[in-house]
Amino acid sequence: MRDWLGADHPVWTVIDIIDRIDTTAFHRNAKTGGAGRAGYHPDMLLTLLVWAWSRGERSSRRIERLCAEDVAYRVICAQDIPDHVTIARFRKTHAAACEDLFTQVLLLAAALGLGRLETIALDSVKIASNASAGANRTESAVRAEAAEHARAIAAAAVAAHEATDTSEDDEHGRGGPGPGSVPPPLADPRSRAARIGEAIAVLDAARAAEQQARDEKDTSAQVYLEQARAGTIPMGAPPAAVSVAAAQLALERVLATHAEKVARYAQRRAEAAAKGHRYGGWVIRPAEQDPKVIKARTRLERAIAAETAAAARADDSTGDRPERVVNTTDPESGLQPLRGGGWLQGFNCQAVTSEDGVILAVSVAANPTDAPTFVPMMQAAVAAAEKITTARTDTNDGDGDGGGGDRMGVLLADAGYFSEANITAPGPDRLIARGKSRHLEHAARHTPVSGPPPAETSPVEAMAHRLRTEEGIATYRKRSHIAETPFGHAKHNLRFRRFTGRGLARARGEWSFHAAVHNIGKILTMVGGGGLPAVV
Repeated sequence: MRDWLGADHPVWTVIDIIDRIDTTAFHRNAKTGGAGRAGYHPDMLLTLLVWAWSRGERSSRRIERLCAEDVAYRVICAQDIPDHVTIARFRKTHAAACEDLFTQVLLLAAALGLGRLETIALDSVKIASNASAGANRTESAVRAEAAEHARAIAAAAVAAHEATDTSEDDEHGRGGPGPGSVPPPLADPRSRAARIGEAIAVLDAARAAEQQARDEKDTSAQVYLEQARAGTIPMGAPPAAVSVAAAQLALERVLATHAEKVARYAQRRAEAAAKGHRYGGWVIRPAEQDPKVIKARTRLERAIAAETAAAARADDSTGDRPERVVNTTDPESGLQPLRGGGWLQGFNCQAVTSEDGVILAVSVAANPTDAPTFVPMMQAAVAAAEKITTARTDTNDGDGDGGGGDRMGVLLADAGYFSEANITAPGPDRLIARGKSRHLEHAARHTPVSGPPPAETSPVEAMAHRLRTEEGIATYRKRSHIAETPFGHAKHNLRFRRFTGRGLARARGEWSFHAAVHNIGKILTMVGGGGLPAVV
């Protein structure tokens, strides 16, 4: 079969990669004997999945068909074609082992010199879950359905007991001993009760998390207002809790600036009149006609209207906040907002990427907010950097990184990860934006600074200062290319837009597997076909 494909074909390198790494986790559930057909070798099935995913094929039925039609697939399975059920079952059974696979591939990439650590970036992408947004239900609807389901089970149990008693009386006579058996539990083939119970548990956990997030938002809102009163205008829109107060401060500041302009105009005119000259400067418009004042008043009116509408919603007939929503098909997934507008039922997937495009760490959560994931992902990146350094040192016999950049430099993240806690958390150097990229560019271009920030500045001000320096903004400009390129590759080239399994554990396994496939693609780009170097 080696005559079917040239020695430089990348499939030989993929086979070699799976042969080199530790796949013990995939062998634990392998069929080793017994009646029936012999099981497929786990390494073959793993190689088949890696090759298929690297080519954008994720359907088990499509992979089965390619094993009969495509030469590379036929080489992997040696023309012993597994059916789609075997492929799907293997992927489902070994979801947890995919995290170990990701680590093994990362170490292999590090041994080859990949994974530059001078500049790394963290970002997130929303991936759809294997559930429809139409399966979302409000909390009251889920609890009502649970109560109705419990009543139906109780009624069915009573009817079953009555039927059993009647049959025993007919067989043994009324008051007879009877067999003393208990009717079997009612079967629920579609696991509706379990999913409803899981949905209620998710709702209860979300209630506690929402209260904690509300407390954190109140704290951040007060910090924003204090900075605005001190004369430092924070980047980004003000929190909703202080939007009116912030708009009022902005209007007062604009009016004060306009009053200073009027006073300077009057002073210059008076000085000119005292000298017998005519002052020919621009005529200052009244405050009611000044464009900046008009714009500030409009913002204040909108903030007041929004606050009034929010208060009206809070005081309506229900007297409560909008109900939480949970998905009854996959309760662990959540509604994710999309940048271009709209919503997606799925998960919030995180990834830390090196400057040369190697994924260093991954995670999956249902919470659409990025900020809570920063510290765990930063710690995972530090752990990955230590493993990369060790693997690279072992490969080069202590000669250093071999040109790969062992030392972890700066971690870049966008405004979604910004918080004072994330800025001050112990760990490596980082640059986290406070606002959009265009705001950062505007600040760096029109109000540039140099050198370290003043000693008395707060952590937030110090971060803003660094991003206004020439070095800081030049480093942050790398974030988009480093962090977002792997996501575009995943969605548009590898066609990874939806998870195949349900639940958070399956999603984590698939996301880790995708990261491993992505890194294998980097290895293929580096070494090409024909296999790995013998030194690795």
